[in-house]
Amino acid sequence: MNEFYFDDITWTIRYLVVKTGNWLSEKKVLIPHAALGITDWSSRIFHVNLTIEQVRNSPDIETEKTVTRQHEIELFNHYALPFYWGEGFYAGPIGMVPFAPIIEKEILKVSNDSAAQHHSDPHLRSTENIIGYYIHANDGEIGHVEDYIVDDKKWNISFIVVGTHNWLPGRKVLIKPGQISRIDCDESRLYVNLSLESIKNSPVFDPSKPIEKHYEIELYNHYKGQEIHFDKNDSV
Repeated sequence: MNEFYFDDITWTIRYLVVKTGNWLSEKKVLIPHAALGITDWSSRIFHVNLTIEQVRNSPDIETEKTVTRQHEIELFNHYALPFYWGEGFYAGPIGMVPFAPIIEKEILKVSNDSAAQHHSDPHLRSTENIIGYYIHANDGEIGHVEDYIVDDKKWNISFIVVGTHNWLPGRKVLIKPGQISRIDCDESRLYVNLSLESIKNSPVFDPSKPIEKHYEIELYNHYKGQEIHFDKNDSV
């Protein structure tokens, strides 16, 4: 597993993209984060509350193309999981949805008429596809997307790691999703509501060390009031 699908409105991770290897003819499958159990980071193991048979028979979804809402409906019905979008009993919160027990599909099955009420397509993007996108500040280019830092409790993307070797040799900087004003897939660019100077003078990021709370506070205080818009639910 080296890829996620995330919602580019909330930057919440919605799916793991799993390469099944030889046991399923190299098929790629989507695993909703609602099916995740405990993640063993030291052993690099994702525990999921699904059976091998459920994964084997999951709906075919071409991960190289757009995942539509209809694809998602088929997938969630197959895995007997509650939807994370819409309203009512089947809706889940914006963040991480507690993983569901394996139960009979009929208990959570939703009729096509009900599902049709939520027909709008999701804003899903691949973390792998966004890698390498150029990043533009208000007054010029600052580098490219190199990596992501994920909150494994909320399952959202907390920071984007920006490689700046053409502009600030040997240095990487962090930006928050709330600082991104738009994504242009045609041009492979992210636009951020920051100045080059503010990014240049941002606190030094050391990728070899974990991000501590004091660093988040320092970063927040540095960018505060500099033409950015942190998410109102962000906490430091």
